Amino acid sequence: MRLLHVVPTYLPATRYGGPIYAVHGLCRALATRGHEVGVFTTNVDGDQDSDVPLGEPVTLDGVHVSYFESPRGPGRRIYTSRTMRAALAGKVAACDVLHLHSVFLWPTYAAARAAERAQVPYVVSPRGMLVPDLIRRKSRFVKSAWIRLVERRTFRESAGIHFTAQREWDDARQISIPLPDPFIVPNGIDLPPTVSTARLDGTLLFLGRINWKKGLDRLLNAMKLLPAVKVVIAGNDDEDLTPKLRAQAERNGIADRVDFRGPVSGAAKEELLRTSTALVLPSLSENFGNVVLEAMAVAMPVIVT
Repeated sequence: MRLLHVVPTYLPATRYGGPIYAVHGLCRALATRGHEVGVFTTNVDGDQDSDVPLGEPVTLDGVHVSYFESPRGPGRRIYTSRTMRAALAGKVAACDVLHLHSVFLWPTYAAARAAERAQVPYVVSPRGMLVPDLIRRKSRFVKSAWIRLVERRTFRESAGIHFTAQREWDDARQISIPLPDPFIVPNGIDLPPTVSTARLDGTLLFLGRINWKKGLDRLLNAMKLLPAVKVVIAGNDDEDLTPKLRAQAERNGIADRVDFRGPVSGAAKEELLRTSTALVLPSLSENFGNVVLEAMAVAMPVIVT
């Protein structure tokens, strides 16, 4: 089959966390099965641009990735791209299925409308963005209006809505938006080789984006009750929350037991997963939480909300 995935950001923009790895893993697995897999995405990487060629497909693990410029300005926050719009118009009709990853963002809207015009079926994966509590806490009125004016049609015309877990589906049900043909397919990971490594005593690990919805303030409060334990917080901080979290650690008298490690990947990430006592993920909401599977795959205990 000829499959086109449309996602606002993609490798090498790993700062956006789990969805980047999950979408690429899915695309790579589909390509391995013999499908022709393409990706349309933007070059956005935080405040910067990814160092990638624009408009020309780049092959990553058998996946043909096309990056398009999202100009700086107000529209960049929702990943608008005139060049992607033009490319969609020329590409979609040649595809068998489109898979759209995200809601509330322009690429999903543009791809859905292009698919409708070409009469090509498409599937939508909200990727954990349809959580009522999170919508109420951030950009409530803008997102509620977007749901009424844009996503209602996008969902209604889709061939199905893909959720990664039952909880994600249950959350989406509360938003009063049509969910035609919903189905659940969990994310997958590549199992690492078995390596026997001694674990450190009293070392908790948080691994993920430093983001307001990750509940790190709750973790730092819990650390007051664990005087013999330290915590490593590893992940990129696009929202500049680390100074606030450091100040909280100081107030709680635990600053000497909190190690803000910054972004980690590759061997450094694997070492943390193999040597820490346990993973802790205190998020307000997670649609799946790839890192939980990654920890379990190396026989690491996990503590989750």
